Order: sequence, then structure tokens, then C-alpha cells
Amino acid sequence: MAKVLVVFKREYLERVRSRWFIIATVLGPVFMAAIIVGPALLAARTKGSSNLANVIVLDATGTDLGARIAKSLADTAPKSPPPHVETLTAAQLAAAEDSALHVVMQRGAQGYLVLDDSTLTGDAAHYAGRNSTSLADVNTLKTTVRQNLLDMRLERAGIQPDSVAKLTGGKLELRTDKITDRGLETGGGMSSIVFGYAIAFVLYMMIALYGQNMLRGVLEEKTTRVAEVVVSSVKPDVLLAGKILGVGAVALTQVAVWTLSAVYLASFGMDMVNTIAGSSAASHGVHFPTVSPGVGAALLLFFILGFMFYSSLFAAVGAMVSNQEDVQQAQWPVMMPLIASIVLMGPVLANPSSTLARVASWIPFSAPIIMPLRMALIPISWPELGATIAGLALACWAAVWVSARIYRVGLLMYGKRPTLGELVKWIRMA
Repeated sequence: MAKVLVVFKREYLERVRSRWFIIATVLGPVFMAAIIVGPALLAARTKGSSNLANVIVLDATGTDLGARIAKSLADTAPKSPPPHVETLTAAQLAAAEDSALHVVMQRGAQGYLVLDDSTLTGDAAHYAGRNSTSLADVNTLKTTVRQNLLDMRLERAGIQPDSVAKLTGGKLELRTDKITDRGLETGGGMSSIVFGYAIAFVLYMMIALYGQNMLRGVLEEKTTRVAEVVVSSVKPDVLLAGKILGVGAVALTQVAVWTLSAVYLASFGMDMVNTIAGSSAASHGVHFPTVSPGVGAALLLFFILGFMFYSSLFAAVGAMVSNQEDVQQAQWPVMMPLIASIVLMGPVLANPSSTLARVASWIPFSAPIIMPLRMALIPISWPELGATIAGLALACWAAVWVSARIYRVGLLMYGKRPTLGELVKWIRMA
């Protein structure tokens, strides 16, 4: 145990004093805020093209729908050249589309919008233009066509035009609150989603970054022959245990600093979320979710077990290879399950109670990320949580056991990367 503590102290102090650790610890919260809040904020502020209304409207519906849409587009983009409306029959539509295509190609218009019988039934409309890849422009056109079609239908049903705007212009603001075993959490819906995504992403980043750090450290000691000197006085499994504990403590230190920074900047972060979420969230308040001591301890345990699970595998990969070129291929069997956990975050956020979410939270490769995400979104029963932790702990013990044997033999092996059969022999030899 004393030698484990010596290795632990060396690994911890060497990394904490490094310039990379200091910079990453200080700038980490800024980076996380940029990649989590930044894209959503930019998307919320993204506007359509300034010349959105500069389109040719080909109206073959036999109604005034084209004129209605043209007026709405002109009001939406007052600085843009106004739309040009052509009232046609179905037989004239093909020739009109060819003519409009040439006008757009010569930059006389941004695009052309085709309205026909299928538009009147509410099935489809066709738009072709230079801005057809702009999601904001396409969404504006789609909303404009749908709203004007609805207005026309209501007016034909006998509703007065001045009443149509009152009936169709309202916007429902849905306030979401979260219910847990402790009761109602005001504003917990939006904040739980943001908090759950942040927790899962931070866990992924720390496991991936420090797992890679472990791999490179083992490979560096092996290629520089330092390992040969170290293992002469320390057993390889003791060295591996000290490395895992030391690097894990570094990761926990960084997470602790980031967490304190996040709490300190919580008011600023919630203002950003309220801006993105809209007036509803701002009026009702989006609050930082409360975490009970039991849930906090479970989150910490998932991080520790997940880190030990993956870091032991990364250390085994570092002991298997002898150069940097082999690392890129050898680490993929370890990286792929970790990346798959991030891919599963989308479906789990959409439905954290689904069968896919439950299964992913039980699999050891994805449990360290998916289960904390589910815990932030929905209440998880303590029996299920305890069983998941027990399964992850068992898988962690198996990973450390296998990796220690590969590490013990591979640390002094040089040359080509071992095959699967040779790895089995190494485990038996150890």
C-alpha cells in the first residue's frame, strides 16, 4: 500500500503542477459554456436573409393565396425587393417554372415558390432557390404558406378577416416543472435538460481526456525505458493502481474546480438559458436544479467507477503498443463504446424512460455517462441505481484485473502489436 501511495503522489503532483492542467482548469468552464450555450444562442439569434421576399410566386391554385403570401413576405422582409406574383393555370405551370429558373440563374430573384392544388389541400408546396439550404429562410417560407392557407380557409368558412388574426395569432407558452420524490421543482424542466446534458458531456470529456493521458503516459514510460527501471522496485500491478488513482485524483480536482466555477457563475448561465428558452422561461424562471447528497454521491461514484474502468483499459492499450502509430488503431476498441455513449445521449434526452435508455444505463461501457444523464432528467429508483452501480463496479474490477495482467507482461514487450491470441497468453502468463 505504501508503494501505491508513492506512485499516486508522483502521478498527482506531476500532472497538477503542469502548465496544461492549470490552463485547462482555468479555461475549462469558459470552453464548456461556449460549446453548450454558444451554438444554441447563435441558433436563436440567427435570422433569415435580408432579401428573403425577392422571390417569384407561381400561383396555380385559382385563388388569391399567392397574393396573400407575397404580402406576408413583403411585411417580413421590408428591406427586400417585393415578391413577383404570377397567376397561372395548371397547364401553364411547367413553362412558368422554366422561365423562373432562368430568372433566378441570372440573379433576378432569390428563388421561386410554386403553389398548386396540392398546396390547397395542405399537402405540399415547392420552393427552389439559391437559399434553399438556409434553414431559417425555408422555415420562414413554410410558416408563411401554412399561416396564409389557414387564414384563407377560415375566411371561406365564414369567419371575419379581422377575427382570423385573433384566432390564429396566439402563441402558447408551455411552462415545464419537474416532479421528484421531494415534490415540485419550479422551472425544473428546462434546467434539468441543460444540467443533465452538461453532466453527461463533462463525464465523457474527463474520461476521454484523462484516459488518453493515461495511455500516453504508459507509452512514454515504455518507449523511454523508464518502465524497466520502475518495475525493478515496484510490481507492475502496484504501478498501474497508483497511476489510476493518481490520474483519477487529478481529474476529480479539475471537476471540483469546474463545479465551483459553475456554481459561482450560475446566475450568468441561467440568464443565457433564459435568453435561449424565450420569454416563458424568463418570466417563470429557469433555476439551477437542486441535487440531494445521495444523488451527488451517486454521480461521484459513477465518475470514479467509469474512470477506473476506462483508464485501466487505456493503460492496457498503452502497454500493448510500442509506438505512436499503433496507438491510433489499438485504442479504437476502447474509444468506440465511449463515443457510442455520446451518440445515445440524443435518444435518451428525448425519452429517458425508454427501453433503449434503460439498457444503455445497465451496460458497463455506457452506464457511467447514460445513468447520470437519466438521473438528472427523471427520478431513478434506488434499487435500480444500486444494481447499476454494483454491475459497473463488477465490470470495473474485471477490467482492472485483465488490464493489470496485460500491463504486467506488455510493459516489457517490444516490437509488433500483439494479436488477440497473444493477449490471452499474456493474461494466462501473468
